[in-house]
Amino acid sequence: MKKLLFVALLAGMSAFSWTAEAPALKMALLKYNGGDWYSNPTALPNLARFCNEKIGTNFDPDYETVETGSAELFNHPWIHMTGHGNVIFSDAEAENLRNYLIAGGFLHIDDNFGMDPYIRVAMKKVFPELELVELPFEHEIFKSSFEFKNGLPKIHKHEDQPAQGFGLIWEGRLVCFYTFECDLGDGWEDQTVHKDSEEVRERALKMGANIVHYAFAQ
Repeated sequence: MKKLLFVALLAGMSAFSWTAEAPALKMALLKYNGGDWYSNPTALPNLARFCNEKIGTNFDPDYETVETGSAELFNHPWIHMTGHGNVIFSDAEAENLRNYLIAGGFLHIDDNFGMDPYIRVAMKKVFPELELVELPFEHEIFKSSFEFKNGLPKIHKHEDQPAQGFGLIWEGRLVCFYTFECDLGDGWEDQTVHKDSEEVRERALKMGANIVHYAFAQ
């Protein structure tokens, strides 16, 4: 039933509507136990506006907050997750998130620093049979709207490691994209928050638009 409802939602409420009359979708932020899921409060509104302006989407800038175990997940084809530390999924939450992703949903996880060891364990609970694999620079997600020949842009220094994009691939479909050592969400925030240059913020927003475009186009 959930899968049928989700397919109907995708068919009737595409973000790439191109018309003012079409219903607007809302981006969603995943609320989970353990860490500061609420980081970067200005990020999604700015990304929604950028996508509307640059790639023709029709997002409502006011995003929704959805809990991992809620049926509300299935009302949002694209969900963003971020934080700095621990991530805890109960068995029921892991099963719900798995069903959502298998049904056609897409999860973008952005490590806001310190999240990596926890998110890998949490997502292994969701898909015990899958491994996070690094996506090659030639992957479509790096060029769906704007071209990034060298993969993810490096927005903040963190440990000074290269930015990496990892994916969980279910039956040939990328269902989860994990951005590590990159900090896209900070780059989406209002300029006054992190004092990033407009050039840095534009790179972050363009990569965010790529993720959105790819999720809806695949």
